[in-house]
Amino acid sequence: MNIRSNHINGTVLFLVLWLFFAGCQENKRTDLDTPTSGTIHISVDESFKPVIDSEIQVFEALNPKAKIIAEYKSEAACFADLLKDSTRMIIVTRGLTNEEEKYYHEKFSFLPSWSKVANDAIAVIVNNDAPDSIFLMSQIRGILDGSTGDKQLAVFDGLSGTSTARFAIDSILRGKPLDPKKVFAEKNTQDVINYVEKNKNVLGFVGVSWIGNPDDSSQLSFLTKVKIASLECNCPEKTFVKPYQANIMTKRYPLVRGLYYILKENYDGLGSGFANFLTYERGQLIFRRAYLGPAKINFYIRTATLNSEK
Repeated sequence: MNIRSNHINGTVLFLVLWLFFAGCQENKRTDLDTPTSGTIHISVDESFKPVIDSEIQVFEALNPKAKIIAEYKSEAACFADLLKDSTRMIIVTRGLTNEEEKYYHEKFSFLPSWSKVANDAIAVIVNNDAPDSIFLMSQIRGILDGSTGDKQLAVFDGLSGTSTARFAIDSILRGKPLDPKKVFAEKNTQDVINYVEKNKNVLGFVGVSWIGNPDDSSQLSFLTKVKIASLECNCPEKTFVKPYQANIMTKRYPLVRGLYYILKENYDGLGSGFANFLTYERGQLIFRRAYLGPAKINFYIRTATLNSEK
């Protein structure tokens, strides 16, 4: 009788413990966010603030139970945030290297996913009264590395860890350092625009997301303060181009870079939902309307012809 009683008591205890832990697991699952609900923090390269603000606004309007809290900072700071538990996703100008994939896989016990979602460009801006707004790439390099006797200076949205400065070193100067006597930094993109507005001999380097959309009233106000320079075309013909959408997509404009998300999520949560939104049609159309180059949908360039009446 005692053996049977002990067996029954053991069975009951097992069932109670199973129900307890199952309930805990169920509660844990319900606490997690879903692709369309919950709250997450992301870190975004500051040079993409206008377009990512638009992406978040539309995503949250479509998903009222979702809240994406974005912090805008330098690219290096975004990668540092990827190691924090509080940061689910970063949006930057490059994906992960093989070494980084290995490191993050060991760190998190899973591999963060990443993908290119758009093509962006760095615009060169000049003062409205500047004597020149057309530049060869050799002139740009000479100003940045100090090899030219030109009195012009260059200003960036920060020199330590920013994607714009990194692009200048890696892709314009091919590894050479920026000349500290010729190149300096303001706090952010808006400060760069304001500085160029007040100084004739300065070139400003900013993400085209800030000034490339003629349908955005705030960006139109920026363009009353400064001019967008034309750069030597990356094409056979000898011409100069601005960072217009078609020139970004065809890479005729020489300072084109990518826009990527890196997602630290090993389940289908809100980060995955937002990443899918950026990748699929609605998110891609927002990039297109912001005059960036969508990376996931086809882009057609048509030749327009004017018909005149005889």
